[in-house]
Amino acid sequence: MGEPALIDLFLNLDTHLEGVIAQYGPWVYGILFAIVFMETGLVVTPFLPGDTLLFAAGIFSQPEGGLNLWLVALTFLFAALAGDNVNYQIGRLLGRRLFRNENSRVFKRSHLDRTHAFFERYGGKTIIIARFVPIVRTFTPFVAGMGAMTFSRFIVYSVAGALLWVVVCVGAGYLFGRIPVVRDNFAVAVLACLSLAGPAAGRGHHLRRRL
Repeated sequence: MGEPALIDLFLNLDTHLEGVIAQYGPWVYGILFAIVFMETGLVVTPFLPGDTLLFAAGIFSQPEGGLNLWLVALTFLFAALAGDNVNYQIGRLLGRRLFRNENSRVFKRSHLDRTHAFFERYGGKTIIIARFVPIVRTFTPFVAGMGAMTFSRFIVYSVAGALLWVVVCVGAGYLFGRIPVVRDNFAVAVLACLSLAGPAAGRGHHLRRRL
């Protein structure tokens, strides 16, 4: 697989998942882990698929879909928690130094400010709520590590948020995947999920297309 195809695979795995399952078999769990870990744990990758990837994996967690529901859920759960922990430490160690340049195309100050606004409005519940808000989801652990929250308090909200995120998104995909018309029109179902995820998800999807 060439470099452009590999990049497209990672950026749009939610819409390519059926082919990836057929081609890579059990290795797909490692791919799913890597993408969610990077989307959650690395400040520079908020554009990777999140909600839609969980939804898509849930669709293919049927007996005939090629994925195991429990393995999918555990893969996403551990990936989200590992990503949160890494991102928290990045925020603690590097903090505002990464966002000194307000014109940076990688470390955008607007994303940081938006996440700060979430913390001011929702407090600790931001960790849970942000799970369902693309882009903000990536920056929330970072801001928490900068001093918005102690690690012991952060990890409690992180576990609760990750559990809820996985259950809702994978569970929704699994239930809708039992409907033949959804399973047979996979790409349309993913786009519908994207529209329900809101404007932030749409911006992330648009950014992935540009990349």
